[in-house]
Amino acid sequence: MVATPTEVPLGHDKTVSRRAWDYTRRHPTVVIGLGLLLLMVVITLLAPVIAADPLFMNPIDRLRAPQEGMIFGTDMYGRDIFSRTIYGSRISLTVGISVAVLSTVVGLAIGLIAGYNRPFDAIVMRIMDGIMAIPAILLAIALVSLAGASIQNVIIAISIPEIPRVVRLVRSVVLTIREQPYVEAAISVGTNFWKILWRHILPNTVAPLIVQATYVCASAMILEAILSFLGAGTPPEIPTWGNIIAEGRTYFQRAPWIIFFPGLFLAITVLAVNILGDGLRDNLDPRVARRM
Repeated sequence: MVATPTEVPLGHDKTVSRRAWDYTRRHPTVVIGLGLLLLMVVITLLAPVIAADPLFMNPIDRLRAPQEGMIFGTDMYGRDIFSRTIYGSRISLTVGISVAVLSTVVGLAIGLIAGYNRPFDAIVMRIMDGIMAIPAILLAIALVSLAGASIQNVIIAISIPEIPRVVRLVRSVVLTIREQPYVEAAISVGTNFWKILWRHILPNTVAPLIVQATYVCASAMILEAILSFLGAGTPPEIPTWGNIIAEGRTYFQRAPWIIFFPGLFLAITVLAVNILGDGLRDNLDPRVARRM
């Protein structure tokens, strides 16, 4: 008797490409946002290969319009705007991702304890309210002015105003979860405080935290550009989108490309992060996903 191959039910033989297409069709915002963001990351990583020295000056080529060999033109010192824009993306992405990670980790730790411990909550949330009462850009400028202009200080200065937003989000989730019957049951049988946080509460904060982290990343990149534009960010010898735009504002009517290209890259990157955040929110929030 000859064995026959096992029949595979229709619909179970989808290839990887078919599954990828189905996911793209169902979640286009996630794919578009992630694709644009990955493209910017690849460009950043390939900066030494695709761009020249961003600090090289050639006074003969000053204020040259975009042309072959200088596709983004040059600035008032003859520096290549393409190279400076590509290298500037390193600073923006580094600051955005670092601020998102730092503020999320610190905010998560504070929010978990504040939401579960009432006496601690009363003290901490008043401090968070006080920080949130100060505009983020003014607080960041003050902190950088006190600590000095450097990438590390910019990351810390932008993270501090973002931490209270993460704390409030995590605290609201914890206040809801701690009233659930399974948490009360764990408390009644004498489960350790830290075990309850780790097993029952922390997993429920992951989805909203991921979404919040994308918005923090986008906000941090904009704040970094504002600080650099005002001269309160990274040192002027380090090219960033903000200080490139600040240097080109005097020559805007004569050489608008100095402002246009770094501004375009900033807008595309922030748009990509926001689109990714919206898509993740739609997929990770059960209420939104159920409506869709």
